[in-house]
Amino acid sequence: MQARITSLPGVAKMGSYRWDDGSMYVGDWNVRGQKHGMGHLTLPDGTRYDGAFDSGLCGGLGVMRFPDGAKYEGEFMQGWFHGHGVFWRADGMKFEGEFRGGRIWGLGLVTFRDGTHGFPRNEGFFQDCRFVRKRRCPDVVQKAQKVALMARAQCEE
Repeated sequence: MQARITSLPGVAKMGSYRWDDGSMYVGDWNVRGQKHGMGHLTLPDGTRYDGAFDSGLCGGLGVMRFPDGAKYEGEFMQGWFHGHGVFWRADGMKFEGEFRGGRIWGLGLVTFRDGTHGFPRNEGFFQDCRFVRKRRCPDVVQKAQKVALMARAQCEE
């Protein structure tokens, strides 16, 4: 992570900390000692989050990589996937669309490992990770792709 000339509102200092369980954080902190601003968090199981934090939790744009190879790029709120983003499962399946509370919830598109979308096409409204209603939603998919790109770019700074 490169040093920034200006800091985010609420950022008091930059530093790192390793917890007894092996978790490690490197990044910005607020005056209450919470992760706040930009940072990198690695958990004991190998899960890694790179991106924005808000009062100790993942919040804003970020990228989360899991030990099995799964990955999410997009918006977070209060520690959850929340908003628009792209999630890749370890088996190569991808979902581009809306998330709520860490679950696929809203409009989006499923793409399988072979590049197909299923038959009938798995595009439309999802509720609690289940396909509920077919509906074309190219604008939502495009926004999810854009948000994922912005999250990836922000984490490469």
